[in-house]
Amino acid sequence: MRKIILALCLLVGTVAQAQVRPELAKSPPMGWNSWNWFGKEAINEQMIREIIDAMASSGLRDAGYNYVVVDGGWRDSKLGPNGELLVHPAKFPGGMKALADYAHSKGLKFGLHTTPGSHDCGMDKVGGWGLEEVHVKQFKDWGIDFVKLDKCRFSLDEQPNYPRNDPRWKKGWESEPKNLQTAYAKWSKLMKESGRDMVLSASAYQFFPWYPQLTNLGRTTGDIKSKQSGGAIFDSEKPGSVMAIVERNNRHAAKAGNGYWNDPDMLVTGDQGLTQEEQKAHFALWCLMSSPLILGNDPRVMTAQEKAIILNKEAIAINQDPTEQGKRIRQDGKAEVWAKKLKNGDYAVLLLNRDAQATQNITVNWTDLGLAGNKKLRDVYAAKNLTATKDKFSQSIPPRSGLFLVVQAK
Repeated sequence: MRKIILALCLLVGTVAQAQVRPELAKSPPMGWNSWNWFGKEAINEQMIREIIDAMASSGLRDAGYNYVVVDGGWRDSKLGPNGELLVHPAKFPGGMKALADYAHSKGLKFGLHTTPGSHDCGMDKVGGWGLEEVHVKQFKDWGIDFVKLDKCRFSLDEQPNYPRNDPRWKKGWESEPKNLQTAYAKWSKLMKESGRDMVLSASAYQFFPWYPQLTNLGRTTGDIKSKQSGGAIFDSEKPGSVMAIVERNNRHAAKAGNGYWNDPDMLVTGDQGLTQEEQKAHFALWCLMSSPLILGNDPRVMTAQEKAIILNKEAIAINQDPTEQGKRIRQDGKAEVWAKKLKNGDYAVLLLNRDAQATQNITVNWTDLGLAGNKKLRDVYAAKNLTATKDKFSQSIPPRSGLFLVVQAK
């Protein structure tokens, strides 16, 4: 068995370049996922239909948010007699094909969460290890467009079988199983050969060097704090805050592009714990980092203030520009400058103040961007032009907020 696994791992290295589908994600994917707002227990078929309706009618679909992804909670707690995935009989009695068909009828695409190991995140033995052909065929037959492949649990001989309430369980769960790359490579290959266009989203809680060759987007972090996990946090050293997530994602900026995008997890806009200014800075960072814009809100109850952020056409255009993943170019204590070069030579820039109490005067120098002379600027959220400046631009930024700009190269 060990020889077989080793051979499979070597095979991954030789065929990886041929397995990815970069044309499916020329720009970072956009859409919605059920987890951040609803978690596992609160979802059901009727609610997902209402979400689909809301995305079609609210302007989200027309702005580019075209994937509706149902995360954990849609499956039964067991597999079928042939190893096939079963839907939860009470919550999703109509099945997944009917929901996918409904999303398609509204001009949207449909996605599902699943696991490549032996167990799902709740310890139900419903994973795809050894059953990849069966599960990929189901997704093809159901009309699935997006697969979120969540690492969760592999076989219990690879990771400790602690009870769920044992504090050692999380450490065992987060360890890297030896079959991880093999599993993702097989899913990647089978999805490519299925005859159906399906985006592959890897959720393995950290960056792996094989992500760009095997997937369209890959999680670089653990879960972001959200409504379902007690509320979003903008800045904390603890895992899960917006800025803790950003710090980890920024390490891998050079790997993004060409149909692969680093994924710092779903957005936490709406009533999840962030102030309006923190939400604006959060969304600006995801746009600058060329991150997938996967909403984690409730599209049925969006406020005008939230819609003004997530439907901002100029911000979305910055995100969808595939030139590079933007990164932090200057840090002075709690004052930071983030920048992304755009395909026309302009730069998207965020002057970010992470300080919770004090206003910071933050400067971006044109030399930091490789520019010189007088430059015109535009305020992205205010949708207005600012007075042209020479050599640099400075602004006083209030606590826990930012100024999202475009610096025009010509």
